[in-house]
Amino acid sequence: MPVLQTSFGFSPRVRELPGCAWALLLLLVLFAATASNFLTTGNLLNIASQATLLLLLALPMTFVIMTEGLDLSLGALLSLCTVIFAIVVKSSGSVSAGILACVMIGVLIGALNGSLISMLGIPPFVATLGTMGIATGLALLLSEERELIELGATAQAAWSGIWMGIPLPVWIAAVSYGLFHFLLKHTRFGVSVIALGGNSEALRLAGKRVVPRLTLVYVLAGVYAAIAGVLLAGRINGGNPTAAQGMEFDAIAAVVVGGTHFVKGRGTLFGTLLGVILITVLRNGLNLLGLTASIQVAAIGILVIAALAMESRR
Repeated sequence: MPVLQTSFGFSPRVRELPGCAWALLLLLVLFAATASNFLTTGNLLNIASQATLLLLLALPMTFVIMTEGLDLSLGALLSLCTVIFAIVVKSSGSVSAGILACVMIGVLIGALNGSLISMLGIPPFVATLGTMGIATGLALLLSEERELIELGATAQAAWSGIWMGIPLPVWIAAVSYGLFHFLLKHTRFGVSVIALGGNSEALRLAGKRVVPRLTLVYVLAGVYAAIAGVLLAGRINGGNPTAAQGMEFDAIAAVVVGGTHFVKGRGTLFGTLLGVILITVLRNGLNLLGLTASIQVAAIGILVIAALAMESRR
């Protein structure tokens, strides 16, 4: 199929690509031309590994936003899980126990978020802002406001391991994407996610139980924040109560830039994937150019505003 039409306009298939795909292409060309080590194998693998943590937050955040919700607690929960993982592993010597403890706290915080929103009717922004504070406070309390280090080689294996020449975090990201795609496209749960954002009242009138379905969306987000916390703990070889501070902002940015709407249950996991890669490439490239973290955050903010403006015009 030709890419360009004879009228010099783009084909419909090309025009349907989300704006973040074009932005990503532009950034790749820009950083390849300005940062000499951007296209090296080591840096590209680093980008892929870094994107994993963000994708593990952005995939469930897509579901949350599709239900017309928001989860501001994921970054704080991720940080809390690094602390819990470090404490359990150092005290018990068991990595499995550390993973189980993180998943349990992820389920607990997710269920709390979902219950506050679906049962008490508290707005998602307010409810998850509260649980973000709870998670941050617990992380600081349990760690005594310091970093916990030296977990050992076994705890780092999930992050540093290689299989078939590809880092294990990338495999985890690929499996997670496949799982969320299956849930959204081939299960009743996926239909419920779309319906909750499209018309939750119609779902309720159809005799479907809204509370457990909405709660499950937030539980899923909590579990994946816990998994990301385990990976991050392996990466930094310890626990840090502020390790993922603000990461929920990057996750929301990736979802929004990828084309998921805050209304009517409209979302795309492929767009989220592109958004994650875009945000990661942007941070990586700016870092290689020696720009500060504050400039990186500002750049992401500008990117989100530009994406929303483009989508509004479309």
